Amino acid sequence: MKKILQIDSSPRGSRSHTRRLSEQFVKLWLDKHSGAEVVHRDLGKQLPTPVSENWIAAAFAPAEEQTTQFNNQLHESDTLLDELINTDALVIGIPMYNFGVPATFKAWIDQIVRIGRSFSFEPKDKQQPYKPLLKDRPGFIIIASGEAGYEPGGAFFAMNQIEPYLRTVFPFIGINNLHFIYCGNDEFGGERLEQSLNMARQQIQQLATST
Repeated sequence: MKKILQIDSSPRGSRSHTRRLSEQFVKLWLDKHSGAEVVHRDLGKQLPTPVSENWIAAAFAPAEEQTTQFNNQLHESDTLLDELINTDALVIGIPMYNFGVPATFKAWIDQIVRIGRSFSFEPKDKQQPYKPLLKDRPGFIIIASGEAGYEPGGAFFAMNQIEPYLRTVFPFIGINNLHFIYCGNDEFGGERLEQSLNMARQQIQQLATST
């Protein structure tokens, strides 16, 4: 049975463009993959715990030094990693905040990029000490912004701190098959917003039905 992980990171409810677009993607994907399962992680409503000193101590402790307390400290991280590892595809909705990802999504990234679980560190390998541990899978990332033009080739792409960041961090753990969908002009509304939404919907239709 195929499984898709849907991640929403907007704190907005019905007014969120990324939520509506991620939901559209999932519905189309389910139409193609009959009987597939959806795992929905709503970061906008359930913020992952930020990394702490205790988390770092637990994550980097050698296997022979692991304790029940350390295991409890990493329980949330293990849950989020298991959700990611056990899915065949992921669709992520991200509103652009100050040119980057929301704190909710960054907290999720910090929980799932973890030594020994999603990447390994081999200091004796001088050429490539860091190695990804996850299998590749398609990732569909929906980005909404107040202005348009943050997509590659757009007028404001140089200010876009989301796509370059995710094209670094996801391959670091093994996820390379990334597709980005942009929706802009939220601050302008009206026809400009609707045109941008329609373009995003068309791209979602193509990607969800061909993957």
